[in-house]
Amino acid sequence: MANTPSDILSRPAKSVDQSKVILGHVIEPQDANPAGIAHGGVIMKLIDNAAGVVAIRHTRSNAVTASIDRLDFHHPVFIGNLVILKASLNMVGTTSMEVGVRVETEDLITGEIRHTASAYLTYVALDANHKPTPVPELLLNTDEERRRNHEACERRQVRLAEKKKEKAFRIAAGAC
Repeated sequence: MANTPSDILSRPAKSVDQSKVILGHVIEPQDANPAGIAHGGVIMKLIDNAAGVVAIRHTRSNAVTASIDRLDFHHPVFIGNLVILKASLNMVGTTSMEVGVRVETEDLITGEIRHTASAYLTYVALDANHKPTPVPELLLNTDEERRRNHEACERRQVRLAEKKKEKAFRIAAGAC
């Protein structure tokens, strides 16, 4: 069934809770380097998967990664650790959404849990023709959700300003 803009616009707004997700993955030898530490790219893929689930759950349409605004690694992840990804919507625009992902790692032997990484990803919803399509509005029900939304709006303004500056530079450099 194809999603049309009128289909999506007629959908009711959704809360953050309706699309958030918690996913888990045990790091195995194929996920790691010879020192037994998970490859950053493996963690990045897990982050992208978790964020993509949130975007699709919110829109009930295809959604693609447009950008990863920020990805910070705080601690290594070792073979045998459980990676826990907590992802939720921070903000929605007309056709795009910002998803925040917090990555925690649990040492299954000791039970120690560490904040391993954080990332902000932007997704764009696509219709059946792979064109951007409007997304349902986001209901903000808690002070924490409103704070995260405000911070996401600030990040969006920075991204848009950077994009404008990059475009002006390309035009000035004749790289269009």
